[in-house]
Amino acid sequence: MKSEPLFSDFPEISSKQWKQLIQADLKGADYNETLIWKNNEGIDVKPFYHADQFESLPDSSNTNATQWKICQTIFVANVEKSNEKAVNAIQRGAESITFILPSEDILMKDLLVNINLTDTFIYFECQFLSSEFVKKLITFPSKENIHFKTDIIGHLASSGNWFTNLKDDHTHFDAIVDNTNAFNVNAALYQNAGATMVQQLAYAIAHANEYLNHLDSVIASEAKQSLEIIFNVSVGTNYFFEIAKLKALRQLWKTLASEYGINEECVIVVTPTKRNKTLYDYNTNMLRTTTECMSAIIGGANTICNLPYDAIYHKDNEFGERIARNQLLILKHESYFDKVSNPSDGAYYIESLTQQLSEKALTLFKDIEANGGFLHQLKEGIIQRKIKESAAKEQEQFNNGEIVLLGTNRHPNKQDTMKQDLELYPFLKTNPIKTLIEPVLERRLAEGSEQERLKAE
Repeated sequence: MKSEPLFSDFPEISSKQWKQLIQADLKGADYNETLIWKNNEGIDVKPFYHADQFESLPDSSNTNATQWKICQTIFVANVEKSNEKAVNAIQRGAESITFILPSEDILMKDLLVNINLTDTFIYFECQFLSSEFVKKLITFPSKENIHFKTDIIGHLASSGNWFTNLKDDHTHFDAIVDNTNAFNVNAALYQNAGATMVQQLAYAIAHANEYLNHLDSVIASEAKQSLEIIFNVSVGTNYFFEIAKLKALRQLWKTLASEYGINEECVIVVTPTKRNKTLYDYNTNMLRTTTECMSAIIGGANTICNLPYDAIYHKDNEFGERIARNQLLILKHESYFDKVSNPSDGAYYIESLTQQLSEKALTLFKDIEANGGFLHQLKEGIIQRKIKESAAKEQEQFNNGEIVLLGTNRHPNKQDTMKQDLELYPFLKTNPIKTLIEPVLERRLAEGSEQERLKAE
């Protein structure tokens, strides 16, 4: 028996025909005013997307969403306890560890004891700058799984000062890159400070371009193809946009890297944003971080470090960290997020968002480069001013209820009290010291309303 082609009785319908049908159903209401969604990225979101809206169908991405790593972040205040915590986290499902190192006075042999460096990815985030310290670390066996997050421009942007000065910082930076063939860009700073996604992407690429300009004559040509760039990125709850943001970042990096003839692949390490996290009704933070981690996985993140639901007001604690890790374990092993390599490929909505975010970010990047470059604009305060303008607009939308955080500016529990539970200061801290430039400051949307509620308790 000869089989008939499936759906042969259903003719293909064009986007124009769909739009005509929708307009008829609207019974006179304006299509653009009723169904087109406006947003802060300057992208008009349509009610539907169709293949005939693309000049050519997007290429398949080369990311592999099944290979993302579950990461645990550990601040090393005590070497023995930090090692114990790392070993325990690995036994309970962590596949990667980020150690935040406050000083050079740390015995790395003791910190890494009983950790299988062949199977576990280790990231070191140093709060100091020392090429000699890094040089000692790369002597460890299985050093290919040891990665250093070195970002002197990120430190300048967040603190307002170099570690020492421009010359010394770049001398150490050059030596570290020479030893590790890698560097880091902390793009999470811009998201947590209130930048739009277009700004985050453009600033991340412009930030990286400062390093590439500097290294172009420093790094050996044979090392360029293996140069590793690590982007630290924060994601929020705008689900599909965040997926597209990560895909756009890879596209933009590929475009930039090809101009320098260097490795076109990058590593993306994602952490949920702090900007939308709340002090009151704090359990909703778990819902937010879950969707944020889902966006990160589908967007093609290499490593995901989840944010504990109580991170903004509690010190590190076993319960919060276990819940954060278990969220990722459930996504990986019980939600089939380790089964499909590129689940967002071919989704016209996401592909359209990716294309538009890339184009807008590339336009902004070119403008930054034409006007002195990222470091120049940072020193002139232009980057800070643009971020503050975007943050102020977003803050006004939150205050007006256009941006909703459940339990805070919508359906708050009036009986909820938090003053007695604060172990950490959950608001923006100002440190009145002299800085070379104005720092980029991270601030949560709910801080103002939370401070008022705390006063009223």
